[in-house]
Amino acid sequence: MPASSPAAAAAAGGGGVCWRSASAIVAGVETSFHVLKIIGYSRTKDVPNGKRIESRPFRVGSSTWHVRYYPNGGNSGVIDFLSLYLHLEDTFDKAVKAQVKISLLDQDGKPVPSYSSITKVVNFSDVRTWGYSKFIKREVLEKSEHLKDDSFSVRSDVTVMKDVHTQDTPIVIVPPLDMHRHFGDLLLSKEGADVKFRVRKRKFHAHRSVLAARSPVFKKVLHGPMKEGASINTIPIDDILKLICEDKLCKHIDTGSAATILVLAEQHNRHGLKEACFDFLSASTTLKAVMETEGFEYLTKSCPSILKELLSNGIFC
Repeated sequence: MPASSPAAAAAAGGGGVCWRSASAIVAGVETSFHVLKIIGYSRTKDVPNGKRIESRPFRVGSSTWHVRYYPNGGNSGVIDFLSLYLHLEDTFDKAVKAQVKISLLDQDGKPVPSYSSITKVVNFSDVRTWGYSKFIKREVLEKSEHLKDDSFSVRSDVTVMKDVHTQDTPIVIVPPLDMHRHFGDLLLSKEGADVKFRVRKRKFHAHRSVLAARSPVFKKVLHGPMKEGASINTIPIDDILKLICEDKLCKHIDTGSAATILVLAEQHNRHGLKEACFDFLSASTTLKAVMETEGFEYLTKSCPSILKELLSNGIFC
């Protein structure tokens, strides 16, 4: 049943409610592609005329297909050519209609226009196999740049026609979400920008509120020492990266890593990370387990001053 709703106005002359509805006829498709690489092309030429080598099976929608490669042509009339066909493996009671494009690929993996051929829409349930007996002459391929290290690739694009069906369509069309575009426009315009980042010699404008909403690290930086309403501040990006690393490490302190992280915090003067380590070590059972790790042995040798701080804070005794 199509979607419908009463209109605001009454039906002309009748005084009743005017209903409106909408539907769509959809002729959809399912599309995919398969790349077949022939490695050791010269050896495949030993395959007799009329004999083929098949690709691995692949699926497009609900049907299974494979590519048939004839190195010396599919029949006696095309013995100087490579023949390529697409074959439908499955058997269906209903028609499987598809369009196929077979392309020779260049060394960048892009189709070569002069050797890209597309079929008409074919009912593969009837014919099972469709393609090109004279895809490319062997002599032409062997002299071309597309054969490299005795290898080349072909791509088969398969478009399977789905059943035509009808469906309801909404009367009220909700516009696509484009908030990301609005934020992008705001950034490019620099309107309302109240902070800058410095990356080497370049500076980039940004907005405190957006950054703070997206990152707890930026929130600490931008709403800590830097107050709203102040002049535009310039932040070295290196400092932000250190804060992000510090924030991540604070969330991953455990028995095996606590001593090593504490050494890093001391060496790089990261006070927040150091406090987080002290909090973790404040439990006596935790401290005992940490003291048995190799990291704690390294801590005692490289940063003896930390042991004094642990003692003064009543953590280590």
